[in-house]
Amino acid sequence: MASVALVSVLGPDRVGLVAAIAEHLFDVGVNLRDTTFAALGSGAEFVAICELPGALTAGEIEAGLKRLAELEGAEIRAVPYAFDPSPGPAGNITHRIAISGGDQLGLVARLSEVFTQYEANIVRLEARKLPESEGGLYVTRFAVSIPAERTDPCLATVGNTAGALGLSCRVEESSL
Repeated sequence: MASVALVSVLGPDRVGLVAAIAEHLFDVGVNLRDTTFAALGSGAEFVAICELPGALTAGEIEAGLKRLAELEGAEIRAVPYAFDPSPGPAGNITHRIAISGGDQLGLVARLSEVFTQYEANIVRLEARKLPESEGGLYVTRFAVSIPAERTDPCLATVGNTAGALGLSCRVEESSL
């Protein structure tokens, strides 16, 4: 198997950022595995597990990315990835849950505890406060892996927790 590296870029958000990173990685023969990108305020974060061809090293990937004009001012890191790059069963998303309403201090902590109580694994998490011009809502999205025998009580508790805080909760089963 090819060597595997974790590539992380944190810097100013700008148009063409993902294209520049992805094109460079493609040009040097890197195969992207699990990859995420998020605009975070005026910044942005790109994180990917990458399969490296032949003798290419994480250090060479990092050095090449640092030469890209689009990444000026960014923190760039590429390191060997010490974990199995293939997700286990707890990485399979069974449900996507969106909670929205007013900003609630500790909401992510409360819901994370609910998932832990029911042995559900958070696979992806996104929380965002929308600007006042867009309604000022706080929106939290979880992609979770819930054991089949715990699904009903877990989702009921998530819904009750959201409802007790005056928030709306939408749940979708995932086919992925």
